[in-house]
Amino acid sequence: MSVLASKTRRKCFISYHHADEVEVEQFIRTFDHDQDVLIARGIGASMPGDIINSTNEDYIKSQIRAKYLQDTTVTIVLVGRETWGRKFVDWEVGASLRNTATASASGLMAITLPSAADYSARQLPARVDDNVIGETGYARWWKYPTSSESLANLIEIAYSARTEKADQRNNTRPLRMRSA
Repeated sequence: MSVLASKTRRKCFISYHHADEVEVEQFIRTFDHDQDVLIARGIGASMPGDIINSTNEDYIKSQIRAKYLQDTTVTIVLVGRETWGRKFVDWEVGASLRNTATASASGLMAITLPSAADYSARQLPARVDDNVIGETGYARWWKYPTSSESLANLIEIAYSARTEKADQRNNTRPLRMRSA
């Protein structure tokens, strides 16, 4: 039985750039399968073409929310060297920050992957950055967790922000229509 079995395992949507898939799989294996910190959800890198064939921003966000994010409460953006410029990451974050009739906006957090930790040009996707204001914003940007307990605490901070900092949630940026 896991040490964290008495804590709530949040359903977390994992957003990432497919180039980082090996590290993302390791993150999920470690913190979902091995240590029971979270329940990971995601779209996956194997989907061909556009996941939503539309240019209507409200439609795109509503479809991603309904199809992929419906039962999640926190979105974790795993930040690699090129994550900042990926349109699908932007779409997923945009959908995560959206309130609907059936789901509240998700908490949001970013975690730098180990391969990008020392990369000098490291940056957040713009929509995530819009929500990170030091320690007071709706979202926070964290270093890669060193323990299951630390990750569980970070997830709870993001989960709590859904209500405690809802007035700071910023989802006004137009959706990115092309990857950089």
